[in-house]
Amino acid sequence: MQFPQKSASREEITPRITDAISRDANWRGGKIFSLVYFAGDDVADVLKEAYTTAFYTNGLGPGAFKSLKKFESEVISMTGDLLHHPEAAGNMTSGGTESILMAVKTARDWARAEKEIAHPQIIVPVTAHPAFDKAAHYLDVDIVHTPLRDDLRADVDAIRRAITDNTVLVAGSAPCYPFGVIDPIAEIAGLAAGRGVLCHVDACLGAYLLPFIERLGYAVPPWDFRVPGVTSISADLHKYGYSARGASVVLYRDRDVRRHQFFAVSDWPGGLYGSPTLAGSRPGGAIAAAWAVLNFLGVEGYTRLARVIMDTTAALIEGINDIPQLKVLGRPEMSVFAFASGSLDVYAVADALDEAGWHPDRQQLPPSLHCMVTPVHDTIVQPFLSDLRRATEYVAENGAVSTGRAATYGMLDKMSDRAAVRNVVLDSIDRLTGAKRDPAARD
Repeated sequence: MQFPQKSASREEITPRITDAISRDANWRGGKIFSLVYFAGDDVADVLKEAYTTAFYTNGLGPGAFKSLKKFESEVISMTGDLLHHPEAAGNMTSGGTESILMAVKTARDWARAEKEIAHPQIIVPVTAHPAFDKAAHYLDVDIVHTPLRDDLRADVDAIRRAITDNTVLVAGSAPCYPFGVIDPIAEIAGLAAGRGVLCHVDACLGAYLLPFIERLGYAVPPWDFRVPGVTSISADLHKYGYSARGASVVLYRDRDVRRHQFFAVSDWPGGLYGSPTLAGSRPGGAIAAAWAVLNFLGVEGYTRLARVIMDTTAALIEGINDIPQLKVLGRPEMSVFAFASGSLDVYAVADALDEAGWHPDRQQLPPSLHCMVTPVHDTIVQPFLSDLRRATEYVAENGAVSTGRAATYGMLDKMSDRAAVRNVVLDSIDRLTGAKRDPAARD
């Protein structure tokens, strides 16, 4: 698409945006099980008002925008209180990937300064989010992936064996994304403390839900700052915090450790420059919206939503396990889980669900389908389970649907050359970000 030669009116632009968005997946109707964490129109209205009010503010300049300094500081304080360390030091970031990247950067620079480690290494379970791999790639840090126990949680003995003199950080998830189970954080953190290395808990999924399901009486294994040895936690506001996209938190037990996260330049002609996180300019709208939703919902609102989510999750898991060919993997602690099949091509089941208008996420190693439950899924339990049962029966009788992707997913899952699979992913990214001319565009 060429750069437009003439200005377009708002009346021309808005319908084109609306038309494009109308072709997206129906997240309001609960047709997808990832990407969007919708808590209702009342929450959405609060977010939009806060975001647009602070639309032009910039988190790079808290001196000019004192409101953002207030909002961010209070979001950090409230989150620290929620995670049982009100004195925690931290910052808001653009998302879980940046929060994890900051934790790895902090560990790298802390180890350089305190231990003179020149070639740092981090250790994570194979279920840890790929943000750790991205951080290791960007920051020139070695990464070691350790296996799981039979219950799909991190194998602490394998982590113990992997630690070397160059290890600067070990990590666990609360919960991990693929299976929704919480790693044995107390054991991992104790191991890290005993070896004098930092321990990060990736609670991007769980930080704003686990505390409230614990209040409801669910059994939640220890994972937050109550655990000795946990030195940092990542927590996504735009997941189960229900905030607008572009909002996460990274917290540290020790303010002196957090100092290694910062970046500063003292001899630039443009003036003194410093930033606490990866981004320079930061959208003030995301910061203001996060502050607004925490205050709007409070413990009362988050607990109410947590009850809806957990009831919905239990109904979905029970219904899926009642389908003979399907089984939920492991024992998920909260609202994220995967299910597989020992007798059918589960990717073919996904294709059949696609035909019925659902959009399940496909996972690998092992092949499975993934569900992330939010309040909006409360209304779709029976319709989804009915269509899932029909999709499973169809695949059992007829095999894959002709328009599906099962063959491609099955082939990639079985390929032993993972570098080749990686190239397939890179090619896909290249195609997805290629520009196509908008047929509605004006000459």
